[in-house]
Amino acid sequence: MSIARKILSNTLFQIIGKVITAGLSILIVKIITNYLGVAGYGQYTTIYEFLAFFGIAADLGIYTIAVREMSKDKAKIPHIIGNVLSIRTLLALFLMSLAAGISFLIPKYDDTLIPMGIAIASVSTFFSLLSGTISSVLQVYLKMQYSVIALVISKLVSTGYMLMVVFYFYKDYSASGFFQLLVAGVCGNLLLVALTWLFTKRFTEIRHRFDFSYWKKITVKALPYGIALVLSTLYFRMDTILLSLMKDLDEVGMYGVAMRMLDVLVIIPVYFMNSVLPVMTRYLEEKSEKITKLIQYSFDFLLAMGVPIVAGVFVLSKKIVQLVSTEEFVSGNLFEYGADIALVILIFALLFSFINSLFGFTLVAMGKQIKLLWINLFCVIFNLVSNLIVIPSYGFRGAASTSVLSEIFILIATFYVVKKILKINLNLKKAVKIVFAGIVMGVCVYYLNLQTAAWGIKNLMLLIPAGGVIYGLMLYFTKVVDREILALLGIKRK
Repeated sequence: MSIARKILSNTLFQIIGKVITAGLSILIVKIITNYLGVAGYGQYTTIYEFLAFFGIAADLGIYTIAVREMSKDKAKIPHIIGNVLSIRTLLALFLMSLAAGISFLIPKYDDTLIPMGIAIASVSTFFSLLSGTISSVLQVYLKMQYSVIALVISKLVSTGYMLMVVFYFYKDYSASGFFQLLVAGVCGNLLLVALTWLFTKRFTEIRHRFDFSYWKKITVKALPYGIALVLSTLYFRMDTILLSLMKDLDEVGMYGVAMRMLDVLVIIPVYFMNSVLPVMTRYLEEKSEKITKLIQYSFDFLLAMGVPIVAGVFVLSKKIVQLVSTEEFVSGNLFEYGADIALVILIFALLFSFINSLFGFTLVAMGKQIKLLWINLFCVIFNLVSNLIVIPSYGFRGAASTSVLSEIFILIATFYVVKKILKINLNLKKAVKIVFAGIVMGVCVYYLNLQTAAWGIKNLMLLIPAGGVIYGLMLYFTKVVDREILALLGIKRK
């Protein structure tokens, strides 16, 4: 199997898994928004957004650096993964404990369920970090289908637990019911660790190792990227935390629904780039001319994945919000501006983040993490100042707009640095065709939506697949999907 096909199949397995887990996530959001209401869901969102900062700090960039290092010499995988697992375990224990402790000291969270909720959910995040560390081995071998299986099974378990909480054990909303929803995540992620460990043992020995000289070596390599990741999380997540501190929890609840949709989608480019990273690292080590072709291929792929999502969400935002939550989250019902407005704005931030992932990972593969650090630091300052200015007047609309501007800045800055170092020039011929295909798809879905408006949200079962077919045909007829791409898929084009 060719390298390109391995990358594509590895990514495809992860996307299929994400589609399944996304469906379960949508079901979960639907259940808990009905159960908790706007303010209650605002607390639920705040808990996980708060922990996101500490979770990414516990990562320290080690996952990506470990994949890069293991890709260079597979014989060293047991030694690398054993030491990385030890570092990550200790970091996760410390930072999750710190997160729980700090949450009880924040006056704004007094008399809410947030501090205790953070304490419970921190256990879930700890297990998630461990499973992610172990799965880095599967990423190196391009065998992420095993990680996907583990993720789907664990998600089914946590979803089942939540259903039991809402429909059997705590039918009427209570603090106990709220906390049990968080315990469901703990149980699911504990199972995820166990299954990921079991699958990964087929490829290498997994045990904690304590080579402190290697700890120093890998930490020095990972630290610039780790700080860059923390800063990236800050500019992407701080708006939710600032909303929870500066506005009421209704605003956070509205924004939280839109952010949950982004959480489902934003992982797609990460999956793809994690699959590309081992190959990219090797090409850069060998100083191969193939690196330019790989970057072009990755750019076209990520854009082709992002554009239809933007077009579809832009046209169907209200119905998507109705599907995943309740009517009170839609504009014009209880509130003038609802989650659908936040979703429309944020979806453009998502598109830019798709492309940003390419140039960010390229800098990591080149060992230029420090460049990414400075770019993200400037973006955090811009994001913080902007949010402090716009949130008091515009609430989540201002926060969402700031996110879009931040992603645009990151795109311009990372592309400039990569272009300067590698002397590459992207061919935008396919990009124009991809955007055109997305516009055609969006227009067709818009008019099809008008024709089937009487169906309510049920017409999404028609509109989404119809949009996918239209977009796919447009890519084919505009020859975005050319002979080379079809060959990767094992299809011959006459």
